[in-house]
Amino acid sequence: MLDKLDTLDTLGYKYYFQFTVTPYDNSIEKGLRDKEEIIKTFCDLSNRIGKEKVLWRYDPIIINDKYNLTYHKEQFERLCNKLSNYTNQCTISFVDTYSKIKTKLIREISQVEMIEHCKVISTIAKTYNLAVKACGEQLNLSEYGIEQANCIDKRVVEKICGYSLEIKKDKNQRGTCGCYESIDIGVYNTCKNRCIYCYANYSEVSVNNNCKRHNPQGELMIGEIDENEKVTLSAVKSYKCEQLKLF
Repeated sequence: MLDKLDTLDTLGYKYYFQFTVTPYDNSIEKGLRDKEEIIKTFCDLSNRIGKEKVLWRYDPIIINDKYNLTYHKEQFERLCNKLSNYTNQCTISFVDTYSKIKTKLIREISQVEMIEHCKVISTIAKTYNLAVKACGEQLNLSEYGIEQANCIDKRVVEKICGYSLEIKKDKNQRGTCGCYESIDIGVYNTCKNRCIYCYANYSEVSVNNNCKRHNPQGELMIGEIDENEKVTLSAVKSYKCEQLKLF
């Protein structure tokens, strides 16, 4: 996206990034670049648009014999040391064991394990002046200094755009989701990174087949509009509030 930012700016778009940097290797995230390259991109992006527009995601947190409390403590602090000058916030979540995820590397995580990891993460983040929020977790972690995350965050959008929003929480999301109303743009079975924790891909075969159908000049992410398909235009309204808001 770095070479597209000038175009977005010229068109007048306001934006911010959710940028995932995890401590895993290619046994977990099979198609990703070298992590040091990813960290450099994070820093370059922050220098380009400002640290308040680049929100770090340390998720999902996987816990097993290898990725234990000691491992996450060391790796989270290492990444805080590298990224804390380039962001103000870190969002965490614990891995979900979807039925489509078939690997012994991922298992259910107990509340006790969540709490002990959150205590460590919160303590480390505080020393680096990073706010920590939890995405989609049923467990109330505010006692440990971790509030609910809003990936589509009203306050962040208002600050970036410079005006108030009259907007409600998104009722189409999970009950544990703190996001505000928005429109997702994306298609399942299209990412080639092959992360073993991913809920959006069914199989590598499905991903490859879909990507073959991609037309860079087309109107859809995957495939073309069939003559027998019906196109429905969604009713979209502005949530912009004309009243002045001071930040």
